[in-house]
Amino acid sequence: MPGLVRKLLIFAAVDGLVLQPAPPRNHAPSTQQAIKVDYKGNVRPLLKDRRDEDTAPVSLEIHGIIGLLKVATSFFLIAISEREQVAEIRGKVIYKVTDVALIPLSSQDDAHSAITSAREHARRHKKPTSSTEDDTETETEDDDTLSATDSLLDAETSHDQSKDLATGQAATADRRTSVAQDVIRNKGVYGRFADKWFSRKGWSTDSRRTIGLSSEEDLAATNKPSNVQSTLPEDGPNTESKGDGGSIPASDDRVPEDVSPAEIPKALEGRKDSTTIALLPKILRTTKLYFGSGNFFFSYDYDLSHSVGQPQPQSSLPLHSQYDPLFFWNRHIISPFMDAGQHNFVMPVIQGFVGQRSFSIKPVKSGSNSAVIDPSSTSDDIPLQSWKNKDEEDTSAQDRPAADQSPDSNEEQDFLLTVISRRSVKRAGLRYLRRGVDEEGNAANSVETEQILSCLGGDGSADKVFSFLQYRASIPLFFSQSPYSLKPQVDTWGTTDTNAKAFRRHFSDLSNRYGHLYCASLVDKHGTEAKIGELYEQHAKSLNENGGLDGNGKELGFEWFDFHNVCRGMKFEKVSVLMETLGPFLKSTSWTEIADGQVVKQQSGILRTNCMDCLDRTNVVQSACARTALEAQLSEGGFSIDLQNDPSTSWFNTLWADNGDAISRQYAGTAALKGDFTRTRKRQITGALTDFGLTLTRYYNNIVNDYFTQAVIDYMLGRAPDTIFAEFEADMKSSDYFIDVRKVREAAIERSAGIVIEDKNEDLIAGWTLSVPTSANKLKTTTFEEAVLLLTQRALYFCRLDWGTEKVKEFEQIELDHIERLARGVYITSTLAERHTDAEKNVGFVIRYRAHMGDLVRRNTRSLDSKKRDDPPQKGAKSQQDDGGRFLAFKALPPQSSVTSSDGHQTPESEQEIVRNICDQIAKVTNEFRRESASTARNQSGEEEGGMRVHELAVEEKDIISLADAKKSTGYLEQIGYSLKKMVWA
Repeated sequence: MPGLVRKLLIFAAVDGLVLQPAPPRNHAPSTQQAIKVDYKGNVRPLLKDRRDEDTAPVSLEIHGIIGLLKVATSFFLIAISEREQVAEIRGKVIYKVTDVALIPLSSQDDAHSAITSAREHARRHKKPTSSTEDDTETETEDDDTLSATDSLLDAETSHDQSKDLATGQAATADRRTSVAQDVIRNKGVYGRFADKWFSRKGWSTDSRRTIGLSSEEDLAATNKPSNVQSTLPEDGPNTESKGDGGSIPASDDRVPEDVSPAEIPKALEGRKDSTTIALLPKILRTTKLYFGSGNFFFSYDYDLSHSVGQPQPQSSLPLHSQYDPLFFWNRHIISPFMDAGQHNFVMPVIQGFVGQRSFSIKPVKSGSNSAVIDPSSTSDDIPLQSWKNKDEEDTSAQDRPAADQSPDSNEEQDFLLTVISRRSVKRAGLRYLRRGVDEEGNAANSVETEQILSCLGGDGSADKVFSFLQYRASIPLFFSQSPYSLKPQVDTWGTTDTNAKAFRRHFSDLSNRYGHLYCASLVDKHGTEAKIGELYEQHAKSLNENGGLDGNGKELGFEWFDFHNVCRGMKFEKVSVLMETLGPFLKSTSWTEIADGQVVKQQSGILRTNCMDCLDRTNVVQSACARTALEAQLSEGGFSIDLQNDPSTSWFNTLWADNGDAISRQYAGTAALKGDFTRTRKRQITGALTDFGLTLTRYYNNIVNDYFTQAVIDYMLGRAPDTIFAEFEADMKSSDYFIDVRKVREAAIERSAGIVIEDKNEDLIAGWTLSVPTSANKLKTTTFEEAVLLLTQRALYFCRLDWGTEKVKEFEQIELDHIERLARGVYITSTLAERHTDAEKNVGFVIRYRAHMGDLVRRNTRSLDSKKRDDPPQKGAKSQQDDGGRFLAFKALPPQSSVTSSDGHQTPESEQEIVRNICDQIAKVTNEFRRESASTARNQSGEEEGGMRVHELAVEEKDIISLADAKKSTGYLEQIGYSLKKMVWA
């Protein structure tokens, strides 16, 4: 396997960023692997050493590349600026990403300024360490590294001053960067970017690491100017941030000079979405917090994406090519380096948790438990420590006096316990925004957790390794819950067949991956959770009755354990009741065992655990299963310990509680509930009060922070285009891009056509999904809904659907001969967001028609509210027609979600083309129908060719609702409400 570059020197050249592998100490610089990333985001090899050039005297040392973030026309290099060693598996070191640097790829001045400020920040925050470190980094990282913490954001000092501090060289006038001048002068282009890129306050504060949590400065800057010619902020260029978050007056010579438009950073050139640019500071802040939150892990020579029972990379293939795509979190943003063939720079990372504890056991007389002699780990308050610190503690006399003085110390056995959780990139995201399953069978919050027990030999190498796998994921059915309630109701959707198909695919994939499956469902059997729990149980039974997991009778094990009811009164120790039920399955599927490098036993199945969120109750049960497995594995070596009651084994509870907290923060934004029981095996009133506070924090995150963070996650995983940020700004929400709405709408069109088109002589010509007012004969209502419009050679069918049950709840038939007018044009229904007022994207059409008795509205079970179309009118009855006629208004959906079926045409590129094509097709078919009807009538009456005149339908170009009219209908309360929401959400 080609070795990954462990340390990189980055410096800004005229034509791009140069990434040079850092040479070992006392060695000559090496340029064999150097590459360049130009200011257009292109990655290419570097043919010569460029560090001696005068263009970039300052370099930054980093520990790896996470990827390239592209927002609009801007590129940012995401680099690992700080890391922490957390474990060592089979001699390979595992690191946690603790901070990242975002370096702009817009110009040399921009990149050079960010690199310089990052170096200065690293110098100020550098901790004194020992100089005796291994250059190979197999023991520990080089603490002399100039990390890039807050590299992009932590610099309000001038470029000249930063350069003096970093290099000791005198700053020249032609070297001065124009970025600060550009940003402050043209604040309207950047919005809050101007306040935060060159300010230390808020961005580097550790207390703001919670994803999406805005600082007070963010809230104060929400009323930013939206035009390019914005004025300077009152305190923008005249104050300088201090390290403690305060500010000091700046001297007058620090005020930026005027700049010309030609000096605006190149990142803003070309066609771009102004809304996305306005949200750029929030995108960058969220990205930095996300990757620097301590939830991402990597190794230079160990495949973290596979369990130890699977072969580790040993071939000539690069590490990333053997990485499991299911857990490869930066695969999309690192792809430019893979496409360029620069495999040594591709650092794959996983999201989840890696924790490790070392302990020693001394066997005692038979009939009693073995003694765990690692008092350094018995405190419940010990945080997750690095391997280096742990080794220092284990070798100190203060930590282990009993072991050193024991005459039987040579009988001690040393162990390592490692917990690795790997979150899936499929249906990834945050609580309430990613629930249930998608059509591909991927369940939300899917996490594979591996517990590794290593038995260390006398030389410190592992002579035997045990691996025990567990799995958690959301209930694999289509359902959702509203984040606006502390006790949200469960809303299910989709037909039984739709759910069964996704359900079967989910468990089929799991079975192919892990073997036998057993489900432990921990949802309540009463209240709001009972509905989804019953459906889960019904689908499991149906799966077994219809061939099982493989179609040949391989059954899916299922146990519904009402956790809250059984453990009522905070008696979580009653989980032992469930463990008795799971015991036979866990014993039969066992674990993976490796001895002398060979797999001697393979785990043959996996336990799948879930509650509503796969967090709190799941943590308790998974830790109980892991405890049972560890005790059994140790007993094979003649060691008998009590992890449930022995206080000297509390480190085990702490390790699993840390794992639960990590997964909970990644999905719900807070530490896990019931964490006190996981850590201490006791439930106390203080823990209940803590859980109440965490619940309120989750509630706030669910309704405020999560929507934007979800948009960033979808975008970085390559699941959504950058238009997702404009969608967020318009509605303060993000779409579920993990479900292919095109397929859902195509199925809705086919289903609607099969129901409403009764005449076998009628053929479906085309069908569309469009946005419509919730009431007929209205252009604007409080809410809009999606509806289906079908076109045949005889009529139009307008169908309103219940998307939750995938049923047509109402439809109306309109004869083509009854259509009187067809108009298309601008259709603006809101003026609150920029996306709502874009005349090119907000277009629609109106169909006016005569409402005859033959035009029926059918609802639900096909009961009629007027006479059937084919019924002749009663004798003497007049043709009933609304004096003013009727009309239906339709508005185009975004192109990626609009559907055109049966005619084979591809989706148009814009909303205008969608509307134009629909109207032209309706007019064409209508006129053909009228000409054919007129010809038939002439033949029956014997008239001449010109005797009967055909009234052809023409498409009028006319605004449906213009911007001016929309502004008049937008009330002040509506504007104030949106502004307040935007201030909090964005």
